[in-house]
This record gives sequence, structure tokens and C-alpha cells, in this order.
Amino acid sequence: MADLSHRLIAITTAFAGTEVLLFGALEEPGSEVVVLVKGPLGEQVVRRKSRVGPIWLNTREVAFKGTPAYLALAASRPLEQLVPPAERARYQLGAEHLPLEPIGASGLGERELAEFRAALLRNKARQGLWAADLGKVSFLGDRLFRTTLAFPANVPPGTYQVQVLEVRDGVVTSAQSSALAISKVGLEADLYNFARQQPALYGLAAIAIALAAGWGASLVFERR
Repeated sequence: MADLSHRLIAITTAFAGTEVLLFGALEEPGSEVVVLVKGPLGEQVVRRKSRVGPIWLNTREVAFKGTPAYLALAASRPLEQLVPPAERARYQLGAEHLPLEPIGASGLGERELAEFRAALLRNKARQGLWAADLGKVSFLGDRLFRTTLAFPANVPPGTYQVQVLEVRDGVVTSAQSSALAISKVGLEADLYNFARQQPALYGLAAIAIALAAGWGASLVFERR
């Protein structure tokens, strides 16, 4: 039904974002297409700042379990014209339909919890990791379709799920899921793994490099 031009995106030190072509053919002419890209899932913390005396401090935080690091949608027509609300919720089409599980939300009412959830959506959209606009799926003839999936420079490594839904008369008639891997390679991968596996040593090394750079700069200015 559908395939990707690349199934592996390599993040190097010069990585500035990339695009992946998704293309396919309808099983039945006349259907519409919706594409959902999501992953990897993790825990995202949202903090609320309050004024304490003359300064602002983080006074409350809520973590959301099962939060995708990246989320994007594309469709051949606007979603509200293709899929009814129940189907959109079933297939998690859109950030508002994600089953985000709050952690550490004891004592918060529904209104406050909704504010934390809305803040999570704003943060992800501001980072460019949750696409605010619906991408366009284009048709080439009656059966062939294509769309371009854009990944920003700050996209995190991991395994992503690309789901292609074929829709007819408001009902999803078929679905296909493909995996897309994003991985750091080369020096970028070595530094990333070192920072994750030996955080204390990585911090000390960063401090040592900063001190050496400062000392070297001071020598240059002294000679001048």
C-alpha cells in the first residue's frame, strides 16, 4: 500500500533536518488517505512558575506518560471532512486525542490539569516537534498518492511509527504501519552515548574543556 524513500535517518554533527518521501497506491480508487507519524514515546514534564517574593520559581510540575517526542499528520482533505470525531479519537489523529497519562497530578482539578496539558501542546509546537499544520497528501491519478514528511533539526533519535490510513465514507477501511529509525552516527553518536552512559564524567569533561578554552583565550590576549 505505501512505502518510504528512507527507513533510516542518520543524525550527524551537520544534521539540519531532513525530509522523507512517503508514496503508495490505494487498494480501492476513490478513497482518501491520512498519514500519522508518531514517536518515540516517553515521559514529558511540564512545570508551572509562580512569583515567590521578587523572583519566579517552579512551584508545581506534572509529568505526562506516553508522550510522543514527535507528532505530525497529513491528509488528502481536512480531517473534519474525512473522519468523524469518534474515528479520530480511535486512531489518535491529533494531539487532542493522545491518551496522555498524568503523573504527580494529585490535588489538581480538571481545569488545572487541562492547563498543564495545554502547556505541553504549546511547548511541543514551539519546539517544532508537534506539527501545528496538517500536511498535504497529493494524488497522482486515481490510485497513486504521495506526501513529504519533514523532520526538524532537533528531532530526537528513536523508532518512529508511520501509519497510513485509507478512508472511505468516514470509515477507516485499511491501515498500514511502518517503522522509521532516527539514529545518531559518528562523533555525534559517540558524544551522545558518552553523555547518557557516563553523565558525571561527561560533565567533568565539559567543565575541563571550558576551563582550557578560557585559559587559552587569556594567554592569547596577554600576548597581544
